[in-house]
Amino acid sequence: MATGLGIIFCILFVSSSFALDEKKATNPADELVAIVNTNRTAHKSSSLTNNPGLACIALQYIKAYQGKCDEVGGPDAKKPADSEFAETFAPNCGVEVATLAPITGRVLGCQSKYVKPDKAFADILTMRNRSLSIIRNTTHTEIGAAVTGSDGGGPYFWCLLFSNGKSNSSFVLEGGAAKITRPGCFSGANDECSGAYGRSEHLSVFTIFAQVFVAVCFTIWV
Repeated sequence: MATGLGIIFCILFVSSSFALDEKKATNPADELVAIVNTNRTAHKSSSLTNNPGLACIALQYIKAYQGKCDEVGGPDAKKPADSEFAETFAPNCGVEVATLAPITGRVLGCQSKYVKPDKAFADILTMRNRSLSIIRNTTHTEIGAAVTGSDGGGPYFWCLLFSNGKSNSSFVLEGGAAKITRPGCFSGANDECSGAYGRSEHLSVFTIFAQVFVAVCFTIWV
């Protein structure tokens, strides 16, 4: 009897711990938008509207690099063609092409390991003065942020797209919701990032702990 109760206790403990861990999960793209707006207001620029249509396009923008981190920045820097916004990115997100507004700024960063949004902002996205001037530009009205790895792992890309579009009339989503594409996540989607930003690494550590805990339980009660 004691053995059975012990096993049940262990299972309940591990299950509840996983549930708590799930509740703690957040969308780092939304966190990045909040950091950008805090930085802008601290430098007397207005906050930007978090546009999920623009943010989904930012995720498509990242995926156009096909995991090639060396094509971001430096002498070999490349970027997707502007034509891809209407021909590929918008359709993939369910954004009505007729509502696309001008992109007034782009900031992109990439590195092999995942870091938290505040570190990504300070150590990856704003290493160059030009990036800070783009982020604080007063002509922007909207922002979209995205983060993803390649096939759920590194390298990790961070992207900020800015626009001067009008709220509720630019980057309008068909049916009111963006098409969720994995891996990766984007801001304004009311969605947790799904396994593409280091959460899997965190869970793997937790899994090891859970396995050890269950083993100890069996040792005690069997």
